[in-house]
Amino acid sequence: MTLNEFSSNAGTVVEELLREYGYLILFAWTFVEGETVLLVAAYLASRGYFDIWLTMLVAAVGTFMGDQAYFWIGRKLGREWFLKKKGKWTEGLNRVLDLIHRWDAWFILSYRFFYGVRNISSVAFGLSQLSFFRFMVLNFLAAFIWAGSFGAAGYFFGKAVEVFLGRVKEYEMYVLGGVVLMVIVVALIKWWRGKKNEPTVETVLK
Repeated sequence: MTLNEFSSNAGTVVEELLREYGYLILFAWTFVEGETVLLVAAYLASRGYFDIWLTMLVAAVGTFMGDQAYFWIGRKLGREWFLKKKGKWTEGLNRVLDLIHRWDAWFILSYRFFYGVRNISSVAFGLSQLSFFRFMVLNFLAAFIWAGSFGAAGYFFGKAVEVFLGRVKEYEMYVLGGVVLMVIVVALIKWWRGKKNEPTVETVLK
């Protein structure tokens, strides 16, 4: 299976789950991770299956509560699980802790936009000296910024596709005629080049 086939299948599975379970699967998925499911849900909202504002709200609440849970894990259990035991997460956690120490507010507001760092970052916030209240406020703002950005991206992409397909359908005869004409022109050019390069009697006798 190629990467494109895997991505297509994954997108189909997400869409089927959303159609079956609606906002429940959106909340559960964004609690754990979320970019893919939010983009697909927003796209479906553009097709009329969901309300886009409720979609972004559910995604924001899901990601906010999920990261609060990861923060609690880092605060209560993180040092025992991750720092004392030298595992594959230790190096990554130390880098994140350094970023938090330097730019805690900016990092909290932006880390959701970097693929693959959300969960480990939330745990690292709990391991840091960051107060629970400060993280909660910044995390709340970040969750709505993230949900609004990805939600709008998926929604407007869906609308753009709808407009594009509508335009293609409206002018399909012109599009089809243009394609046929292009094929004919290419065929004539190839024929002419082949004719031009055919050996003549003089060149053969030489």
